[in-house]
Amino acid sequence: MKTDLKNRNDIEKLINTFYGKIKTDAKIGYFFTDVAKVNWEDHLPKMYDFWENIMFSNGNYAGNPMTKHKELHQKSEMEEAHFQHWNALFNATVDELYTGEKAEEIKQRAMNISAVLMYKTIGSKS
Repeated sequence: MKTDLKNRNDIEKLINTFYGKIKTDAKIGYFFTDVAKVNWEDHLPKMYDFWENIMFSNGNYAGNPMTKHKELHQKSEMEEAHFQHWNALFNATVDELYTGEKAEEIKQRAMNISAVLMYKTIGSKS
């Protein structure tokens, strides 16, 4: 039986499952594997901190996702469809693992963050 997101362990499970899908995804996986050449041992703990801070306001995240997305866009142009696909994968992963108020909240927050990143990234190459 699925439960709601409650703590960092739940965030880690969600992020690990989600990025496991991203790594092999035919539409956007190459951004991570070929363009950004993500070091997963480094990246995943940052994502745990980011989402834990978003959901539970713990203040553990220090980073600038906007800069990283702009740099990535300069290397390989991103399109609205890429962001929409990211959202669909994220939402499907949340729905696969969790149900409840926090599960709905993380999906909404992800959509909002994605929309801002898309607007600011696609609209500018500098």
